[in-house]
Amino acid sequence: MTVLQAYNALIASGELRPDPAQAAAAARLDTLAQQLAQPQPTGFFARFTSKPAPCGLYLWGGVGRGKSMLMDLFYANAAVAKKRRVHFGEFMLEVHARIANERRKEVGDPIAPVAAHIAEETRLLAFDEMMVTNSPDAMILSRLFTALLGAGVTIVTTSNRPPSDLYKNGLNREHFLPFIATIERQLDVLPLNGPVDYRRDRLGQQDTWLVPNGPEATAQLSAAFFRLTDFSTDDKEHVPSEDLEVQGRTLHVPKSLKGVAVFSFKRLCGEARGVADYLAIARKFHTVILVGIPQLTPDNRNEAARFVALIDALYEHKVKLLAAADAQPDALYETGDGRFEFDRTISRLEEMRSEEYLSEGHL
Repeated sequence: MTVLQAYNALIASGELRPDPAQAAAAARLDTLAQQLAQPQPTGFFARFTSKPAPCGLYLWGGVGRGKSMLMDLFYANAAVAKKRRVHFGEFMLEVHARIANERRKEVGDPIAPVAAHIAEETRLLAFDEMMVTNSPDAMILSRLFTALLGAGVTIVTTSNRPPSDLYKNGLNREHFLPFIATIERQLDVLPLNGPVDYRRDRLGQQDTWLVPNGPEATAQLSAAFFRLTDFSTDDKEHVPSEDLEVQGRTLHVPKSLKGVAVFSFKRLCGEARGVADYLAIARKFHTVILVGIPQLTPDNRNEAARFVALIDALYEHKVKLLAAADAQPDALYETGDGRFEFDRTISRLEEMRSEEYLSEGHL
C-alpha cells in the first residue's frame, strides 16, 4: 500500500475527516516514499553513478494536526531496507555518546566519522519532534546534518516549530543559524497548521479531572487514552511501556504511546523522584494520565511536595493532564502544614482544565 492509499483509506473509513493540509503532506510523503523505493546502483556501477538522495521533509505544525499520524503512514509504507525512526532527543544523546567515543581516539574532527557510521547504517532517518533546547546540540547540528545529507541520508522530521524558531533565544544562537539555513535549503519545509486540533478534538467534552478514584474514573481515562492514541481496544492488554533514562536512573512508564503516558500517583509521587524526572516526562509527553491521586495532608507532605513539582513541570510545558483523584483540586489539600504552598498548584490545576489551556501546543 502507498502512503496516499493508506491515508485515503482512513478518510474513507471515517477515522479521519478531510483536511487539505494533511492531504498535501500525505501526497508529498507519498512521492518521497516512491523515490526511496527506487533501487540504488550497487557494485562496480555504483562508483560511476552520482544520483543524489531524495530531498527530505521538515513537517511542522501545532499539536494535534496529524504530524505523528502522517509519519506513521509514511514510515510503515516506505520500502527502504535501511530506515530508522527515533525521537530527536534520543538520537542526539546517541550522537553525543558516539562523538565522545571518537574523541577518545584522538584522530581529528569526531563529527565526520560519526556521520559516516550513521550513513552506513541508515538511508532514511525519520525524527519525531525535532526540538533543540541546549547549547551542545546546537553547536554540532549544522556540521552533523551537512555531513549526513552529503553522505546520501534522506531526513524526514516533524516539529512543533518552523525552522526559524528552533533554539529561539538560545545561548550563542548565532552559531546555530547555519543549521537553520541547511534545513531550509536542503529539506522541503511543509507547514501543517490547519484550524483543527484533532488531539483536542478527540477529547471531546471529557472532564480532565475525575472524582472519585474508582472503576468509573478508570474506565473513562482508559477510553480517553485509546481515543488519543488511536489504539485498538482489542489490544488493550498489550499497550506498550517505555523506560526513560534520567541522570543515570531509569524511570519506567507503564503505558506509553504516541506522546501519551499513563502513571499512578504512587509511582510518580510516592517514590523518591525529583524535578529532573518530572521535566523529562513533561518534555517527552504531550499528555499525561495520572490515576490514584489521594487526599493530601501533612502526613504525606513529601508526596504532596513531589506532586507540586510534577504539576509545575507539566504546566510549564503545556502538557495536558487527565487525572483521577479523591477530591477536586480546591479540596485536595484542605488544611495543615503545607496548605499555603499548595495554593499555586490548585490555581494551575484549575487552569489546566480550561479550554484555553487544552488548546495550547506542547512546549
